[in-house]
Amino acid sequence: MQSKHLIVALLAATAVSAFAADTYNIDPNHTYPSFEADHMGMSVLRGKFTKTGGTIVLDRAAKTGALDITIDATSLDFGNEKLNAHAKTADMFDVVKFPTAHYKSKSVTFKGDTPVAVEGELTLHGVTKPVTLAISKFKCIMHPMLKREVCGADASAEFSRSDFGIGFGVPKFAPEVKLAIEVEAIKQN
Repeated sequence: MQSKHLIVALLAATAVSAFAADTYNIDPNHTYPSFEADHMGMSVLRGKFTKTGGTIVLDRAAKTGALDITIDATSLDFGNEKLNAHAKTADMFDVVKFPTAHYKSKSVTFKGDTPVAVEGELTLHGVTKPVTLAISKFKCIMHPMLKREVCGADASAEFSRSDFGIGFGVPKFAPEVKLAIEVEAIKQN
């Protein structure tokens, strides 16, 4: 009789684990947070961070998820070495004092089994504030070379850099920032 209960318990555990959350590691070669910021009302400066890591957890059946992403602020790149050097100083990002930025989710909103928004907190320049990411594109595939599931998304948000203590040039330079993130993440084994 005990073995019958053990078999039922194992089957139940297997069924539950089949629908458990999946964890994905950020692929640093396909993940680039980029941003747009005003340049004295004349043009838009565009930059990106080239080093990002972290994890994404998705449970499509339960419609839940979590993000924990760290951005290496020292990898800031405007495509202009002089501007990169200035942006890394205490005038702006102060990467010596604040070498990383961090985003941690509080909740993920799904439409069907697709995540469409993330409520979370961004820590930038030593300040933590709520930032909502809108997900405009999301897709998972069995990667032909990696032979594992890989999910990708495009997400965006807008915030005021002044809220994070980066007030250089305001009001000559508007403080609004548009954030765009291309992200791919590889399912853990």
